[in-house]
Amino acid sequence: MKDKQFIFLGGMHRSGTSVLHEIIRGHEKISGFSDTGVPEDEGQHLQSVYEPALSFGGPGKFAFDERAYMNENHSLATSENAQKIYEEWSSHYDLSCPYLIEKSPPNLIRTRFFQKLYPNSKFIVILRHPLAISYATKKWSGTSINSLLEHTLMAYEAFFKDMSSLNSLYLLRYEEFVKEPQKAIESIFDYLDLDPVEITHSIRSNTNDKYFAMWEKDRKNIINRLLPNSLNSLVNKFEARANNCGYSLADYSNLVSVDWLGTHHAN
Repeated sequence: MKDKQFIFLGGMHRSGTSVLHEIIRGHEKISGFSDTGVPEDEGQHLQSVYEPALSFGGPGKFAFDERAYMNENHSLATSENAQKIYEEWSSHYDLSCPYLIEKSPPNLIRTRFFQKLYPNSKFIVILRHPLAISYATKKWSGTSINSLLEHTLMAYEAFFKDMSSLNSLYLLRYEEFVKEPQKAIESIFDYLDLDPVEITHSIRSNTNDKYFAMWEKDRKNIINRLLPNSLNSLVNKFEARANNCGYSLADYSNLVSVDWLGTHHAN
């Protein structure tokens, strides 16, 4: 293990982790899971030490369960478990590569746990607009937009609390990635200190639009029926928290200016 550099990729379900994982693992010096037979080739399904997101409700629900959150104080954060996970993952990696990437959505709230297991790890976290995440996840969770917004923001807030404890992190937003994907990838590989790869994937820049349209339709339907619980109340409820995470529900087409994107290294 000492000869390997782990890269952990995290972000909410439907936030772009899968395509980012595919692009990064395409580098000649990086090995990532592929054709494993598990959902989205996620490492959470290829080990027996810790529980996957599904054990805590799955998409749109897992972060509500406090047991899903893991840090360096977790009972499973031991050197023995680090070795066991590595052994279970090894059969799916090309161990001739010096870099090993693993992608699973709950990594977002488990960064400090993995840093404890593998101290030299690098972390890449991608954020996406809470409205887009919520509407994209609704078909799986079966829960309300109110609940899904709360879930997304709760997970983001847990990550931001842990962020300052990480030794090495690259943080980006989905919206900027899809707008200029090659530029974003080059920045990520600069963080990894590797030559970038050329993107061959088709990256659509307008995928948030259909979710924003759903939001507007729901708002208009509620207002037209003269129901008292307008979705406008959700703007008042969540706007400040969304702003802290770099997004707005009131002005959803524009990103909130922030100073915490990019590369972070411990002092």
